[in-house]
Amino acid sequence: MLLRHALPDLLLGSALLAAATPTPAAAQTDARMFRYPDVSATQIAFVYAGDIWVVPKSGGVANRLSSPAGEESFPRFSPDGSRIAFSANYDGNTDTYVIPTSGGEPVRITYHPMGDRLVDWHPDGRLLFASGRESGRQRYNQFYLVSATGGLPTKMPVPYAEFGSISADGRYLAYTPTTLDFRTWKRYRGGWAPDIWIFDLSDSTARNVSPSDADDSQPMWHGNVLYFLSDRGAEQRHNIWKYDVASGGVSQVTTFRDFDVTFPAIGPTDMVFQAGGRLHLLDLATDTEREVQVEVITDQISLRPRVEKVALLIQYASVSPTGQRALFQARGELITVPAEHGPVLNLSRTSGVAERYPTWSPDGKTVAYWTDRNGEYQLALRPADGSGTERILTTMGPGYRYGAWWSPDGKKLAFADEAMRFHLYDVDRNAGRVIDSSLVWMAHGQLENMRFNWSSDSRWLTWSRPVETSNQAVFLYDTRANELHRATSGYFNDSDPVFDPDGKFLYYLSNRTFDPVYGAFDNTWTYANATQIVAVPLRRDVDSPLAARNDAEAGDTTNRAATPRDTTKRASPDDSARAVAIDLDGFEARAIVLPPPAGNYADLDAASGKVVYRRTPRTGSSDTTATLAYWDLAAREEKSVVEGIDGSRLTHDGKKFLVRKGRQYAFIELKPAQKFEKPIRTGEMEMTVDPRAEWHQMFADAYRFERDFFYDPGMHGVDWSGLRDRYGALIDDAVTRWDVNFVIGEFIAE
Repeated sequence: MLLRHALPDLLLGSALLAAATPTPAAAQTDARMFRYPDVSATQIAFVYAGDIWVVPKSGGVANRLSSPAGEESFPRFSPDGSRIAFSANYDGNTDTYVIPTSGGEPVRITYHPMGDRLVDWHPDGRLLFASGRESGRQRYNQFYLVSATGGLPTKMPVPYAEFGSISADGRYLAYTPTTLDFRTWKRYRGGWAPDIWIFDLSDSTARNVSPSDADDSQPMWHGNVLYFLSDRGAEQRHNIWKYDVASGGVSQVTTFRDFDVTFPAIGPTDMVFQAGGRLHLLDLATDTEREVQVEVITDQISLRPRVEKVALLIQYASVSPTGQRALFQARGELITVPAEHGPVLNLSRTSGVAERYPTWSPDGKTVAYWTDRNGEYQLALRPADGSGTERILTTMGPGYRYGAWWSPDGKKLAFADEAMRFHLYDVDRNAGRVIDSSLVWMAHGQLENMRFNWSSDSRWLTWSRPVETSNQAVFLYDTRANELHRATSGYFNDSDPVFDPDGKFLYYLSNRTFDPVYGAFDNTWTYANATQIVAVPLRRDVDSPLAARNDAEAGDTTNRAATPRDTTKRASPDDSARAVAIDLDGFEARAIVLPPPAGNYADLDAASGKVVYRRTPRTGSSDTTATLAYWDLAAREEKSVVEGIDGSRLTHDGKKFLVRKGRQYAFIELKPAQKFEKPIRTGEMEMTVDPRAEWHQMFADAYRFERDFFYDPGMHGVDWSGLRDRYGALIDDAVTRWDVNFVIGEFIAE
């Protein structure tokens, strides 16, 4: 192992002294998490840390054979054991390669842009591989044979094939037309469960030798016996079974109960396979197995903490009250980015903890978010300037929670959870309560995009949710009286309500325009572009925003009734907490459809005297970009702010937007004819990744997500907490993200 950094003389001298002594056994890693093993007469090949290693059958210290950037898979010894064929991505595509068992330069064999997965060697020395290059369906593969020195491959005469083995005499192909080996399914008994077929290459006849509803896969010839994987046993785990071709008898060989056997491979006298991250060798003469102890000498660089850019992993965005900074959730970190000047700040710096759905307080001093630091997602606060420490507010039990929305006075937060319950949390009292729930199912995407909106005096809270009509309805909650009110009937689909900051109107989107287009093929009408913007005067003494106007001189009493009233006190910089009253009786009857034409709308919001929205392309039109615009209540006309925007968030003071265009963000003013000219510096967002800490957090999320979102609270009868402990121990053995994906896949498959 080479020293990569300058060290003080004392440490350097110690390092040189250590280098002069024999390497202690402790420097070797007692490895786990072996993938895709194979066995020859004397050696075992396997994938560890994404690379191919070779070790004697008896175990011991393994030697690394390959080291490209990607993950290698399915190393297979040639019939004489002198070469290893495998699949790898050396040149930007997954192809098959051959390398001497003793090491050397790998030779690329296949060149098609579709991925080529090695299956096995033909007894005559050719390579058998699976590819979807001509299958017509990317989810299906076909078998090809190609010379081990390269050349054009030849397709085998079976329609579809995934895994298989050719008998020693080259006459019979045992194969599975489909496979579940890469799917995270266990104990599956449906139509996708594969059977094993034997195809006679001499006369093109075939027969199913495993007509079972179980998952039978990975056929392997050994003389007149066909070994295979199956979960048909009492353990309901994938174990090794064998089929006697002469007698037709089937018998079970292994009886693993805690973990499934995966990707076995057969050699002249043995079979090797992985179960629970451990390597096992099966003696084919006695059908007895033993674990193979393997040690590797490696720098474990994949586990070393490193600095990573995270701009491409932004999942949630918020904005400071006056648009001085943007706040992002990226790879579980909270990072603020200035509009122009100042540093990019990582507020959390917790690789092993996930922070989600950050939102800036109205006074700009605090950030609220969800953290899983204590094992379950809890609401937390921390200073927005990066100083101070985290303050966890809640001690809620199991469950997943979505973005919290501050009241303008900074004293309350509203949020939804995965059980479609809507909560109100009082920060000063450090207490929360459920104020509503939906009896109609809401998907994760609906809940994640759900928005709560507050009146300017922090008394009223509004949101929309599905009701018994299957449409959404608008709801109002009076925090002073602790009363819930249904504001619209749900006859139309009414959504995304927002309060006018001047305290005069409630705006929402409503699907109420019926302008059908007749289909050319399906012989029926379709009702697209149905959404309009609706304004409801909050009180009976507030005139319609479209009331008739009358130009009159001061003191002229003619047609006074035609002059709109404005009995609501205008907002001033120091009067944002003026009382907002709502006449609930006849609320929906006061609804006024505003002039912007029916179509598709998103990101509805409100500023003083303006209704803000993003108009997305009309269904069926040739438009491809969205326009951020606003309706000016005084001028009674629409004004375009900026075009080509994929998302927007209005600042608390109603003067600026944080807008998104593709993966870039920028601040623009709430004025006509703005341009997306100065993207903010999201490219500087970075974090220190501690792989092992991050992997444990990911695994904890997988456990919680399945627990909280799986449709059966009983988890199909499995001991979910017990399985968490069983599979969680394997994360300690993982050395690559590929290993973590494999463990999580096996876990959720339960």
